[in-house]
Amino acid sequence: MIPPRESAAFVWRMEAVLDLYEEPYDEKRPVVCFDERPCQLLSDVREPLAPRPGGPAGGARLVDHDEYARGGTANAHVCFEPLTGWRRVEVTKRRRKREFAEEVRRLAEEDYPNAESIRLVLDNLSTHTASAFYEAFDPEVARCLARRVEFCYTPVHGSWLNMAEIEISALVRQCLGKRRLADEETLRRETKAWERERNLMGTSVEWRFTTEDARTKLRSLYPAMQE
Repeated sequence: MIPPRESAAFVWRMEAVLDLYEEPYDEKRPVVCFDERPCQLLSDVREPLAPRPGGPAGGARLVDHDEYARGGTANAHVCFEPLTGWRRVEVTKRRRKREFAEEVRRLAEEDYPNAESIRLVLDNLSTHTASAFYEAFDPEVARCLARRVEFCYTPVHGSWLNMAEIEISALVRQCLGKRRLADEETLRRETKAWERERNLMGTSVEWRFTTEDARTKLRSLYPAMQE
């Protein structure tokens, strides 16, 4: 529930994101959605049993669901460009400003080296700021990144507007699911395999929610419309 006093700020940021999604593809100014997800690392205490005739469908191994070993957590950082159906997943141990800065630098220098600017859709996490560049890199590098990256924040309580969340949902359903991934390397290997397959297929999101739709369906959020 969005408090009335915050609704004007909400719709302002919401419409900025929705307008961005409606723009045609521009290779010089790509729109990239970014988000991250913590992943718990778990390993089996006992070796799963091989499938047996008449056992679980699909020949699944028998896993002891009651006993497992915790291996800490890791983080999956997802960059997703909806208009081209491209994504990249990077796994890190921590989720600080430094990790965020490294992800953005990789976008700018490796993924989009010829782009004049990168319009980055992301939520309001405290690490998601240009100040992260100055904490991680020399001033000259930090300033270059700050000039090339345009931050487009989703509104508070509105992270559902970030298409990277949809991509992360697909990652969980198709790759992570209920599987036990014991360590960072295993998580990295599995997410990279998923990334390659999705990129080869060019799988994207068909976003249909527009500013016009918002003004109709979310009318109660527009203060002036309630007068």
